[in-house]
Amino acid sequence: MLSRLKSFLARRADIVTLGAQGLIIDDASRVLLIRHGYRPGWHFPGGGIEHGEDVETALAREVLEETGITITAPPRLIGIYSHFDDYPGDHIILFLIRHWQRDVMPEANAEIAEQRFCTLDDLPERLSPGTDRRLREVFGGTEQSLKW
Repeated sequence: MLSRLKSFLARRADIVTLGAQGLIIDDASRVLLIRHGYRPGWHFPGGGIEHGEDVETALAREVLEETGITITAPPRLIGIYSHFDDYPGDHIILFLIRHWQRDVMPEANAEIAEQRFCTLDDLPERLSPGTDRRLREVFGGTEQSLKW
């Protein structure tokens, strides 16, 4: 089903989609990364914004579903990025999340195969290109790109 949806969206340049992701940092300055069961690489948690849903509500819903984390203070907007290489018309809104709590750690499943907090000097080998760029921009002082 996911491959058919991806194929459909790749052919429909007139469709605009929007997603929200969170760069979640813990008290030890580690970042939370997830590995999906259906696509390669490590990513920030997040997902699509549903019709009629505001951005912060979508972010909170997706982060909770994928990681068990509840956002406890407003996140800070990092940027809005085009994701056109993979999906024409797609945009990702990235937020920095420093204030959160987690009461339950979800079990691995078909969507989220693995999640972990990582230090910047011990990141997984297969970061997604967009995740890698954002980490270098936010923590390494690299100039911000508008491309995911």
